[in-house]
Amino acid sequence: MTDLEAIGKSCFALHARMTARLLSRTYEAALRPLGLKLPQFGILGAIGHGTTASETVLAERLGLERTTLVRNLKLLTENGWIEPVPGEGRGLRHRLTPEGQALLEAAIPLWQQAQAQVEARLQDVEGDEARKAMRALRKASHSS
Repeated sequence: MTDLEAIGKSCFALHARMTARLLSRTYEAALRPLGLKLPQFGILGAIGHGTTASETVLAERLGLERTTLVRNLKLLTENGWIEPVPGEGRGLRHRLTPEGQALLEAAIPLWQQAQAQVEARLQDVEGDEARKAMRALRKASHSS
């Protein structure tokens, strides 16, 4: 019989999912007063940073499924926080509206509070080491 307990203790995917859910709850709780979800904050930040990438490239950069990105872009557009900008070819790009810029500026301090809360709870692990380990796992997970 397979040692299922050992698999559960060692499985990177299981630990990553559990960690992602818990981290998402912390950041979502911080952003909730503004009516923002974590993926929406990431999208607003990428667009506000000047990312003019296509939806496909933007989804890849943010680690989102393309359908999740498109659904969130639609919601952000309906809320008046972003607007589409014609790009080259068929690719659609977006930019922040003034309302979206104001929302992003209001969200950043809330994100910073959540970030500080997580970093303070790391205890025996440095934040940079934890991020380095997560980057290594992402890199190891890319199929060649």
